[in-house]
Amino acid sequence: MWGADKHKKMDIGKFGGKTTIIAQDAEIRGDVSFSGVLQVDGRIVGNIDAEQGVVRISEHGRVEGMITAPNVLINGEVKGDVHANEHLELDAKARITGNLYYRFIEMIMGAQISGTLNHLNETATVTPIAQISGRTTLDE
Repeated sequence: MWGADKHKKMDIGKFGGKTTIIAQDAEIRGDVSFSGVLQVDGRIVGNIDAEQGVVRISEHGRVEGMITAPNVLINGEVKGDVHANEHLELDAKARITGNLYYRFIEMIMGAQISGTLNHLNETATVTPIAQISGRTTLDE
């Protein structure tokens, strides 16, 4: 209503058929890179990196590491910085210990953040985790 068309909503539908689900009882130790949709119902101890796509942390999901993706939806627990160069959505059960970097943000009453909120301007882009952490990859 009040200028709602000015910002983008997450368009999960454009990634149809490209969804990866980490089951509630599953635990992954290591970094995850993907394109599409990643739904975390379990636990990831490592960084999550997507140049295109959506990261969704359900109310049972836990991530201990940095998240870098255009669109991020959190309703679980994250211990690490979150970099969302498009849209960041925090639902009521979101518990974040880390800094948030976003272009557009939606937050439901009940979400908790222990960190800073950092708005990205129109020209900002998400920096790949390898560059943020100072790591090198095999491609470099």
